[in-house]
Amino acid sequence: MFSVREVYLSKAESLEQLGTKPKFWFTGENGERLLFKADQRGTGEDWAEKIACELCGLLGLPHVDYELAVDLDKHRPGVVCQTCSPPPASLILGNQLLLAHDQRYPTEAKNRYKVREHTVAAVAEVIKALYPPPEDWLKGLPKGITSATDIFAGYIMLDAWIGNQDRHHENWAALKLENTLQLAPTFDHGAALARQIGDTERQQRMTTRDAGFGIAHFARSARSAFYRDSGAKKSMTTIEAWRAFSLYTPSAYKIWVSQLHAIDAARVRKILEKVPLDRLSNIGRDFTDRLLTENRKRIVDGDEI
Repeated sequence: MFSVREVYLSKAESLEQLGTKPKFWFTGENGERLLFKADQRGTGEDWAEKIACELCGLLGLPHVDYELAVDLDKHRPGVVCQTCSPPPASLILGNQLLLAHDQRYPTEAKNRYKVREHTVAAVAEVIKALYPPPEDWLKGLPKGITSATDIFAGYIMLDAWIGNQDRHHENWAALKLENTLQLAPTFDHGAALARQIGDTERQQRMTTRDAGFGIAHFARSARSAFYRDSGAKKSMTTIEAWRAFSLYTPSAYKIWVSQLHAIDAARVRKILEKVPLDRLSNIGRDFTDRLLTENRKRIVDGDEI
């Protein structure tokens, strides 16, 4: 079972304003700077974040490491992670990078979602100018993945696998150190794995005979925060975004698909079983397992556009 770190709001050193969830920074036992993100709405963002983190490890993706946690002062669950930009590094968010590339890019906070200028082409252009993440983040990287574009393609495949619809322009970034910009590790996957639906709906989708309500159809409906072009009426699905981005690095496409194909289903199930039952029920585990299996098949088979 995954351990659960105990934290206290009363020991917070500063509140984090970015995003919509209650967050605070504190210092860990070894002097490291840590962030607690609460799941006060009970929507499963905590377990989704932890599972996504573990799946990143299986793929070899540079990722922020998350621990399950509980704020004992407020009796609320959440997760804890270290900062990925310790001083003197600073985090430059995707919207800032896109604005530097195109002064017309909209950056208002209210436009985090449904930004039609957040296209695969625009993001790919920005990413190709970045260096890969710092060496400490690259220890599990697959052989043949070398550039920031190669690595970011892996982030987008991850989104397709876990159904992450939240890779908007503040959920990817670069690390700035002096005059160097390096791709940041992937972070913030709490909106993935259909964590927002309840056990009743999960059970219905697993047992229905209605193909339009089953897991396969549900998986195909996941939409990314990327657009095909600025005139598109709808954002791309997570699979469409993965396929479109992979065109910028076809060699990395093959490597990431091979990496995913090699992951044994039992290893994924073991990760799900390690989430405490008071956070993810047995029905939730079964549904999440089947959702990941369905998405994995669609990616590996490569027969859907």
